[in-house]
Amino acid sequence: MAHFAKYGFMRKATLPAGQPTLWRTCRVLANRQRLQMLALLIRHPGQTVSSVARQMRLSLPAASQYLRALEARGLLTCRRVGLRVEYRPVAMTTEGGGGAIAAALRKHVGPRQQPLDALFKLATAFTHPRRIEVYRAVKNGADSFVRVQARTHISTRALARHLAKLEARGFVKNEGDVYAVTNHAHSLGRVLARLAG
Repeated sequence: MAHFAKYGFMRKATLPAGQPTLWRTCRVLANRQRLQMLALLIRHPGQTVSSVARQMRLSLPAASQYLRALEARGLLTCRRVGLRVEYRPVAMTTEGGGGAIAAALRKHVGPRQQPLDALFKLATAFTHPRRIEVYRAVKNGADSFVRVQARTHISTRALARHLAKLEARGFVKNEGDVYAVTNHAHSLGRVLARLAG
């Protein structure tokens, strides 16, 4: 139970099965170098650790650690080719959230280097398990601060921060003190919202 408290869980039963995966995946993506690394592999799949490290000007251990983190979250696959290990993004049809997230990222990471700021900002929306719980409460009809708080049992200050983050990232809107989820304009935002809900 101490493990759950460390990550902000109030009760293990309040979180749907996909939530721990989503917030951990978002934490991996909410790192500019890891996001750049994934974008590089989307543009040029089948690269080795040393190739990625050289292109990103990282040490081999740092590049290896980042690649393992992306692989662990289901965003990359690796395969051995002779003495080399090559990394590539998961297929769009891959089970779970990794395939859907990778597919959404492919739409925004073209053959040329593009700013990743919008993708980074979206990934930060769901980096906390309680924020996913807040999003689900609003999606399931908790349309006021008091109702969201009654469903989530989150302190007033923490809930205000979580709602503000979700609103700033375009996942929740507040009109006249009434909260509602949005149909996100960004394809990655829509994928993250579906996985959170």
